[in-house]
Amino acid sequence: MPEKVIIIGSGPAAWAAAIYAARANLEPLVFEGALTQENQDAGRPPLGQLALTTEVENYPGFPAANLREALASAVGDELKYMLPPAPDEERWAVQGAELMVLMKQQALNFGTRTKMQDVVDVDLGVHPFRLTLDDDGGAETLALIIATGASANYLGLESEKRFKNKGVSACAVCDGALPRFRNKALAVVGGGDSAVEEADYLTKFAEKVYMIHRRDELRASKIMAARAMENPKIEILWNRTVGEVLGNDDEGVTGVRLKSTVGEDDLELEIAGFFLAIGHTPNTGFLKGKLEMNEKGYLKWTTPQRTYTSVEGIFAAGDVADDYYRQAVTAAGTGCMAALDAERWLAAKGLH
Repeated sequence: MPEKVIIIGSGPAAWAAAIYAARANLEPLVFEGALTQENQDAGRPPLGQLALTTEVENYPGFPAANLREALASAVGDELKYMLPPAPDEERWAVQGAELMVLMKQQALNFGTRTKMQDVVDVDLGVHPFRLTLDDDGGAETLALIIATGASANYLGLESEKRFKNKGVSACAVCDGALPRFRNKALAVVGGGDSAVEEADYLTKFAEKVYMIHRRDELRASKIMAARAMENPKIEILWNRTVGEVLGNDDEGVTGVRLKSTVGEDDLELEIAGFFLAIGHTPNTGFLKGKLEMNEKGYLKWTTPQRTYTSVEGIFAAGDVADDYYRQAVTAAGTGCMAALDAERWLAAKGLH
């Protein structure tokens, strides 16, 4: 028998969809991805990108307070191994992995089933839809919710990897207000509109923001470029690439070494935070040619205010279809929408 609904993914969108689908008696099955180093390095581990972050101060309902006691009572023993160690401070925000474990636990409480496997291929030309798994196994489903997210692009430096969540970030809106960055010098890598937006946002908290760009002209729109150049807190370093992120285990990021693209000497900056703004890659590789996507590879919602994709019965939620907001709370909202859309579609077809 095919599943009523399968959800692919394991971030806020996937777990929100699972909670709503389970409460609607759809008995959802979630493929949350394999626990492999490859997935970890690519920014798509089980529990999603938030599992790779530390403090999450902007998810509603989790004010800064010691949540360890509440977590101990809310999370079952089988999931406790996924919780990160408690920070030493008496007051702290919920950690990304903690938030995801709580969401997963909530989905499990309503009967969601999960498998730590990757979906490597899909056949959307038949119904029920057919999924191929990483162990050559398969699954069939009447409705499919895709919530595989998008992975932030990094430079690929070993030093960058070493200091992830210790001063290296790919989301200024997520992390910029954290105490470690306040009134400090920060750096943003990139030259497009997103980089300007990140740098401009960081000036609300930072003492100074360096924009590091490998060319002598920003790729950003003229109005955005003017915003960066007119901001007294932003200094643009032209014709520079990153050679190494500097730091230590106690302080995290303390600086960055820059190379020149025009033959100048290397330059070292003292900074407390290193922000990447060089784009995201949606996790849609297994869907190429099978669903309509935009020019960046994100799934297209084909109907306003709905999570419908170009194939009837398939719905998209979270960052895999959102190249604009990319926040946990917006992802969770579209996860709810996708589950409701799937339930109503199945009911209209007489399948639920």
